[in-house]
Amino acid sequence: MNRVELLHLRYFVAVAQELNFSTAARKLHMAASPLSRRIKDLENELGHRLFDRDTHHVRLTPAGSALLPIARGVLEQVDSIQWRLDETTRPRRTTLLLGVPSGIHPDLRARMAALAERVGDRFEIKRWPGGTERLVDAVCDGRLALTLARLPVGGDPALEQLPVMSERLGAVVPRDRFAGRESVALAELSGLAYAGSPTAVTNAYFRGLDQQLAELGIKKRIEIGSATFEGVSEIVSSGLAFSISMLDPRSPVQNYRLDNVTVLPFSDFHPRLETGLLWRKDRAHGGDLEEVVAAAREIFAEPLHT
Repeated sequence: MNRVELLHLRYFVAVAQELNFSTAARKLHMAASPLSRRIKDLENELGHRLFDRDTHHVRLTPAGSALLPIARGVLEQVDSIQWRLDETTRPRRTTLLLGVPSGIHPDLRARMAALAERVGDRFEIKRWPGGTERLVDAVCDGRLALTLARLPVGGDPALEQLPVMSERLGAVVPRDRFAGRESVALAELSGLAYAGSPTAVTNAYFRGLDQQLAELGIKKRIEIGSATFEGVSEIVSSGLAFSISMLDPRSPVQNYRLDNVTVLPFSDFHPRLETGLLWRKDRAHGGDLEEVVAAAREIFAEPLHT
């Protein structure tokens, strides 16, 4: 079927839908008289009258009613050629799992979204939650493609890491005991027990931080076992302990803060939590993650800081 005949079918369907030559012509951006002539040409070519027309009405004939679904089907097939061809020739997307520890900063999430968009034609990145150490293990054994991780992590020579964010930490303290304060010194916290991070998110960094606090004179501890961030906040709110967490008010960890809890910067102590993106070397150098890792190196060329 040549181009003119295809256009004739488009004209026919437009008139059949509107049952009005003037309205159909406007939708086709043409005058009614040329449209009427094209329909007559199609009727002559097919040897069937397609419309009954009088001064006031346009109706489909039996032949026109029979042609309408055929014409629509032909046009739908033609109109779908481009996207069907694109779909057939487009490389199939591979699903990759990205490990995500709790409390990831929204700016870091935004960059991860940018990475997913950058490689979206070939890869679909899905997030997988967990604690740093389990996530790193999952990258090592291939269950995860990449992971965000709280640094430091074990020095596995099979892994590469890219620093992506550094976050300032502050003292999570009872608000009523430090009302009006803009900062706090470590010595002022010696009367409180230190409540570490929930067990599920404890990692090498927080274990090292616990030891550092002990060396600096913070000796009391409260063991909270399987408590959550909300559980830690509950203990701090009651005045039994202090904790250490992200200082930036936009950190999602701040959502667990109760009424009698505030986060203050230290005046004499400057802890920072570093986060990295990790992957296996053999998958990045000539492997299936080469494109993803190259994109990550561009997006995270400058690590984020709070």
